[in-house]
Amino acid sequence: MTTFKELGLAEPILQALAAKNYEVPTPIQAQAIPALMEGRDLCGIAQTGTGKTAAFALPSLDYFHNNPKLTPQKGCRMLVLSPTRELAAQIADSFRDYARFMKLSVTTVFGGVPINKQINQLRGGVDILVATPGRLLDLIEQRALSLGHVEIFVLDEADQMMDLGFIQPLKRIDKMLPKQRQSLFFSATMPKTIADLGSQFLVDPVHVSVAPQSTTAERVKQYATYVNQAEKQALLTLTVKNEPIERALIFTRTKHGADRVVRFLEGAGIPAAAIHGNKSQGQRTAALQAFRAGQVKLLVATDIAARGIDVSGVSHVINFELPNVAEQYVHRIGRTARAGAEGIAISFVADDERQYLKAIEKVTRVRCELQVLPENFAEAVRNLPKAAPPKKGSEGGNGRGGPGRGNPDRAHRGRDGAAGDGAAPAKRPFRPRNRNGVGAHKGAVQRVAGR
Repeated sequence: MTTFKELGLAEPILQALAAKNYEVPTPIQAQAIPALMEGRDLCGIAQTGTGKTAAFALPSLDYFHNNPKLTPQKGCRMLVLSPTRELAAQIADSFRDYARFMKLSVTTVFGGVPINKQINQLRGGVDILVATPGRLLDLIEQRALSLGHVEIFVLDEADQMMDLGFIQPLKRIDKMLPKQRQSLFFSATMPKTIADLGSQFLVDPVHVSVAPQSTTAERVKQYATYVNQAEKQALLTLTVKNEPIERALIFTRTKHGADRVVRFLEGAGIPAAAIHGNKSQGQRTAALQAFRAGQVKLLVATDIAARGIDVSGVSHVINFELPNVAEQYVHRIGRTARAGAEGIAISFVADDERQYLKAIEKVTRVRCELQVLPENFAEAVRNLPKAAPPKKGSEGGNGRGGPGRGNPDRAHRGRDGAAGDGAAPAKRPFRPRNRNGVGAHKGAVQRVAGR
């Protein structure tokens, strides 16, 4: 069994890993780190929770240890692009952990917060910059940042970048990057459109994958319940009362739908929080912290806002509404069954969502176990408590768009919303860095019906 020490990482990195009691790399780390230390470009298929951040952070830090340089003014040596604010913050925290015994600077920039502070942080340059595309372009347009000194470029969650329409911003960013660089491309799924995108970024890349394409975690038990759309709230209330939930992520398709679910749960005396693009950054951070600390067991989220959230102890994922893109289901249920634990995924399927369920089962190659509705369901529908009134400022917006309010889930250049920002789409070929340079349930209930 390979250890981090055997991979030849620099001593300060090994010290940081030892402080976290990390000795053995995960499969994607074991596959990726040696190739990246040789300066190769890389295309990786891996979901959040597989250790992919360390897979690109550790060899990059090793490169910086062996190739010390002054930080370029108003520039960075490494750029990591993330689709969402939450994921960007998480990646930056990981870099700081692994570089704790190194003199390297790590900065995060995303929308929803004042830009002037970020301009000041970048004035003297940074070693590692983690950014969302919209705010990155804002800073470049204000002449607060140049990408001319980037040696390592990482595009994380590429499939989500495409979903959010970030291709045009990425094209613009590509033109500003040095042609000689090392490029890394990560995606949780790899349909042809994503593979084509990757081929434009990378030159002769190493391909690594930690699971068969588009498959779901083997330790996730998957259930589905047929239920009328108008009756889903009653079913959710019964489910969360009856299921042995440690922590649950509940997914809706819209931001307003997420708020509505939270108000009905609170009306039934069940604490819950929502996270989506209409929330301010402070509200989103507070909701995540409460969820991580166990103060709130239920977090209701849209797909965009939840992307990249890595919280341990999520026992259940509940699809209040099914996604209309099957691969998104893979991302959702990947939030549970982490670190060897088992998990449960429960889907509420309305009549107009049956086609989505069929598409999901085709992609995952797993047939969800059907559950019937509970015996007391009709009574629960009749007696569903009224929704709690909205808390002052809790839904954070007026529906007109803009950072932290309105509709930042959509692509809007220069503003980071639920995902973290800007408008986007296709690319021109990326070229690698000089290889002589950077190393070159049972619980949910269901009406059984014929499909």
